[in-house]
Amino acid sequence: MKNHMITGISHITLVVADLDRTSAFFEKIFGAKIVFSSSTAIYLTINDLWIALNQGKSLSEQTYNHIAFKIQESDFDDYSKRIQALGLEIIQGRKRCKGEGRSIYFYDYDNHLFELHTGTLLERLELYCSQNG
Repeated sequence: MKNHMITGISHITLVVADLDRTSAFFEKIFGAKIVFSSSTAIYLTINDLWIALNQGKSLSEQTYNHIAFKIQESDFDDYSKRIQALGLEIIQGRKRCKGEGRSIYFYDYDNHLFELHTGTLLERLELYCSQNG
């Protein structure tokens, strides 16, 4: 039997009520670039990551399901300012242990939760393993 391997994320699709407002959100916060636009969808890229926005109904409620993007510690305050400049609320994240990295959590206009995080998986695993013996 052939071994099949996932090679990465192809794209992330979000259903949004207002395509133009959400594409501006991605452009202003993440520096995304529009590569395709129609009356029912907008495709953007953040570096090599493809984000597809499809026209539709917003999520009815907010949850902790989220998309987390890695940022540098030195950019943390700049990202906070970008989010606040769009009138979005930065929400309190979960309680963290020292060494896990810092996070900014915020919802978009359609109740999608985003996190901007300064830590890495390796740092987190090393921290957890050192705490658990």
